[in-house]
Amino acid sequence: MYRFLLTPRWLGGTALAMAAVVVCVWLGSWQLGRFEDRVSTHQDTKASLTASGDARPIDVLLGPATPQVTTETVGKPVTVTGSFDTEHQLLVPNRVLDGKQGYYVLTPLRTADGHAVAVVRGWAPGAPSGSAAAGSASAAEAAPAGQVTVTGRLQANESVGSNGAVAGGLPAGQLGMINRASLLNVLEYDGWYDGWVAADQVPAGLTAVPTVQPQGGDGLTLRAFQNLGYTLEWFVFAGFVIFMWFRLMRREAEAEQDRALGLDPVLD
Repeated sequence: MYRFLLTPRWLGGTALAMAAVVVCVWLGSWQLGRFEDRVSTHQDTKASLTASGDARPIDVLLGPATPQVTTETVGKPVTVTGSFDTEHQLLVPNRVLDGKQGYYVLTPLRTADGHAVAVVRGWAPGAPSGSAAAGSASAAEAAPAGQVTVTGRLQANESVGSNGAVAGGLPAGQLGMINRASLLNVLEYDGWYDGWVAADQVPAGLTAVPTVQPQGGDGLTLRAFQNLGYTLEWFVFAGFVIFMWFRLMRREAEAEQDRALGLDPVLD
């Protein structure tokens, strides 16, 4: 009854079905591997952020070999020594903390070699009123004068759409997005360190800013779950091919049995 499986038509169809199943399983396994990689990256990042460790100078973490903040360095404790540029303090609006709307107080810190570090000295509730430069800053927003050493956590550059960041259209003295390009447009120092630093010790009236994950940088993002969805789709396709092959094979076997019993319909 199943001799038809040895015919050229069925041999070719079976080979095609097997190839389709192999391809679907391979693609599903590849997507599953991508999902597992993203989950692993997410877990490694969380472990990196929760590991305490001693604070190190910023130029050690952002040296010539690794000048940019990465998922391995974001959240790492750093120290920065220099003087605050109180004349060019900036307010960063539309930042949410504990479900409340507020803004960051960002003060550039100039190091001895002339480089600048964007230091967020804290978060304040409400909307910023004008700028926070010297002479117009509140007591909480005012930065100390003279040389200081700031201890904080390294943060990644912001991008449009992440954590309330916007491209522009703000009053003077306000910054919509904390990244090197935006800072260079506002203040032309000799050079900016990549990313920014969230200070651990903040003045009264401000709240310390927790570590902010880079957009899509923690591994467990919507794209990771898309990989998982694609995995299921490819495995379902493989199962569908097998189901259709068995269904067609069973129908052909039943037709062969009917012909053997002389039950073929008579065509006029």
